[in-house]
Order: sequence, then structure tokens, then C-alpha cells
Amino acid sequence: MELEHSFTVPAPPERTWALMTDLQTVGGCFPGATVTEADEETFAGNVKVKLGPIAVTYQGTGRFLERDDEARRAVVEGTGKGMRGLGNASATVTMQLAPDGGGTRVDVGTELHITGKPAQFGRGVMQSVSDKLLGQFVACVESKLGDDAG
Repeated sequence: MELEHSFTVPAPPERTWALMTDLQTVGGCFPGATVTEADEETFAGNVKVKLGPIAVTYQGTGRFLERDDEARRAVVEGTGKGMRGLGNASATVTMQLAPDGGGTRVDVGTELHITGKPAQFGRGVMQSVSDKLLGQFVACVESKLGDDAG
């Protein structure tokens, strides 16, 4: 399943890129996520996601497949195993940043694969949940960028 999102943050591309490629910090902005370890290229942790009546906790890892600091484009792959046998999830996320007035536009494309019980929910539920999570993620990113401004 493919999901597309775009958002704009009120910070210059250089600062936004630095935050978006700091896996420890940006991972902590994802609702329900806990980053247990991270370095320049990889991360590990877990994320709890509620899909309809089901709450699933995935434990997994991720890494940069591509990272172009000049073009401000990155591709990140993440895989997770559902706890209590609730299936697995994997995502390949492509992120592209561009100047937008005094801020930065972030375009995000996600190729998402889910197996097990959560896979019974259709695209509409997945899109709705991802839209909600993205809103919370963007608010966190904006607050982190605001903290940096001081």
C-alpha cells in the first residue's frame, strides 16, 4: 500500500534536514514510538499503533537505504515484528525536502506492507490512521525546530 503526505514547517531546509536525519530525535517524534538505539545510519526500537479495535506493538529496526545531504533526499527502510504474533510490518519511506517561502516543504512517500490480523483493515483505515499520526508527528517536529530557534 502506498501512502503520500506533504507538510510544511516554519524552519529553513538546513535545520529541518538536520532534524529529519537525526534518527534518535525524529524517531521519538513518531506517535507511540520508542527508539532504543540509533546511530548515523540505523535505529532500533518499537512502536505501538492502534488500528480500529486492535493495538499492535511492533519491535524492529531501520536504516538509511539512501541519503543525499545536498539534494535533501533520503530513503529509509524499517521492518518490525508484531508482538503476540499479530503479524509483521515493513515500510520504505522516501523523504524530499524543498525550500518553501521562509520554511521547508517535506514530501513523504511510504510503501507499507502489513501482514497478520492488522492487514484486514483496508486502505481507508490505514490512510486515516496515518493522517492522524502524521499530524502528531508534524507537531512534534515543529516543536523540536522551535526549541532549536532559541
